[in-house]
Amino acid sequence: MNWSVIPEVSAVALVICAFASVARRNQTPMSRLWLIGWLMILLHFAAGFFTFLPETWGKLAFILLSASLVWAGTLFMHASIPYREDASSRWMLWSLLASNTLYLTVLSFGYDVRWALNLAAVALGICPLAVMLVSIRKVNHLLRWILSSLYVALSIFLLIFQYRPQNGSDLAWDAVMFTVYMGCCCFFAYAFRRATAGAFVTIAGFFFWASIFIVAPAMETFQPQVHIESEVWNLPKFIVAVGMMLLLLEDQIEHNKHLALHDPLTGLPNRRLFEDRMASAVERSRRTGTKMAVLVIDLNDFKQVNDTFGHHMGDLVLQRVASTFTERVRRSDTVSRTGGDEFSVILEEPTNREEAEFVGGSLRQLLNAPLDIEGQQVNVGASVGIAVFPEDAPDTESLCIAADLKMYNSKRRSQELNQNVASLELNALPVRESAISNE
Repeated sequence: MNWSVIPEVSAVALVICAFASVARRNQTPMSRLWLIGWLMILLHFAAGFFTFLPETWGKLAFILLSASLVWAGTLFMHASIPYREDASSRWMLWSLLASNTLYLTVLSFGYDVRWALNLAAVALGICPLAVMLVSIRKVNHLLRWILSSLYVALSIFLLIFQYRPQNGSDLAWDAVMFTVYMGCCCFFAYAFRRATAGAFVTIAGFFFWASIFIVAPAMETFQPQVHIESEVWNLPKFIVAVGMMLLLLEDQIEHNKHLALHDPLTGLPNRRLFEDRMASAVERSRRTGTKMAVLVIDLNDFKQVNDTFGHHMGDLVLQRVASTFTERVRRSDTVSRTGGDEFSVILEEPTNREEAEFVGGSLRQLLNAPLDIEGQQVNVGASVGIAVFPEDAPDTESLCIAADLKMYNSKRRSQELNQNVASLELNALPVRESAISNE
């Protein structure tokens, strides 16, 4: 038994506990795959206990040690791709796991059987390339080309150097590990293209992790008298773990910021963000001498929708209205949910009163038609109030008040019109009944 790996196993176990604690607050498919990958790293170190066993058991322990390290890197790569849910991605994952495990097994048990080792080396390049070519019409992504190129280059390298006297098997093993973790470096560099500490630390950690499989054999060849402790070679693993935890914390912070400034039901900016953007829009208009407008839109019959169909249908109506409004206005404009059934729209330059009235009329017209939601025809009208800066008000608060007043006036006129129509229908009812009686 190799008891010297106990500190490394203990350190990785503590890292996994810390990682699981951070990931628990924001569980995603990516964080779960990362956690499984770190469990594979723990298995890698645990297998080191048994590598000094004699004959077959020692070889099996070395295969497990090597394969678990490859499995971890492959899972890290798979977690960072944007098309992970596609069926071809799962085929790519299993092809990489199988071909790498096959090669490492043959390298340990059948190194002298050349045809088997050559076949396993060719499989390393052919398997990912075949999956990419079969699915290229559906998924033609840069990461697929990078991965296939890395493994084709690995396959060629192995066929050339794996039988080199004295250190051919060691070069082959290092080449497999370098390919896996350089792939992780490339994949994370693509997936986390942002200037944050988490992205920098993780990408740099994977780069150093991959470089170890070049630097370590080079040191043994050219500077054999220099002894470096194993803890130094394991340092990049812990750098990557810290970087991944930073990435999770950064995502959690961004998620919390989004929740603080957006409506959880519709995803639109809430009143707090609306007021901030409103102040910015007014300030820009004042500075440039241009106009901007704010529209306040209130759903007329939303309470009736909740009473008739239930709150679930009411939520679906709000989501449909939010998506309809967002599709109708420009990307530079802001649509927000500022109340239960109230939406507000900021129209920035170039705009004027005619433009604002046209947008308000079109939004109202969209809601006059029944909405088809889950097979139900739902009728919701809308009242719109429009205020233009600087014509209707000189500041943000006054502008919002002016738009609210115009919206309430519009709603009152709509209610009066409905009451008049209903009164006319009631007055006409005796006449119709008399006509029917005479007939």
